[in-house]
Amino acid sequence: MKTSARNQLLGKISAIQIGAVNAEVNLILNNGETITASITKESAEKLAIKAGMTVMAWVEAAQIMLVSDFGDYQISARNQLAGTIATLNSNTISAEVVISLTSGNTLTAAISADSVETLGLRKGQIVTAVFKAGAVILAVPH
Repeated sequence: MKTSARNQLLGKISAIQIGAVNAEVNLILNNGETITASITKESAEKLAIKAGMTVMAWVEAAQIMLVSDFGDYQISARNQLAGTIATLNSNTISAEVVISLTSGNTLTAAISADSVETLGLRKGQIVTAVFKAGAVILAVPH
């Protein structure tokens, strides 16, 4: 499959909860990292989503926020993956930040150059990639 999504994570469905409108799908990635996808009930049925199934999770780089310090706060976004900045390419307007996760996977975040400066981001720094469950698109083989 060819796609423009830079973040493609292979995972196995560990649990699924189907509601009246949406389905919540929990995935286990390499080394036990987990993410949650929120998709429509219709999509879950069309894709025949079930526990134990291997799926590809896509997350658009612009949907990923980086947190360098949570302070005394907790946040509502369920997907929070810690890692180390492997690459940081920045110009005067935007930046592409590649994070190496403990699983060996990488995530790319597209953020503003102002955010790079405000957070003091640098290669080798530990950050947390944060994205909402609704930002995850699932793909299944057919």
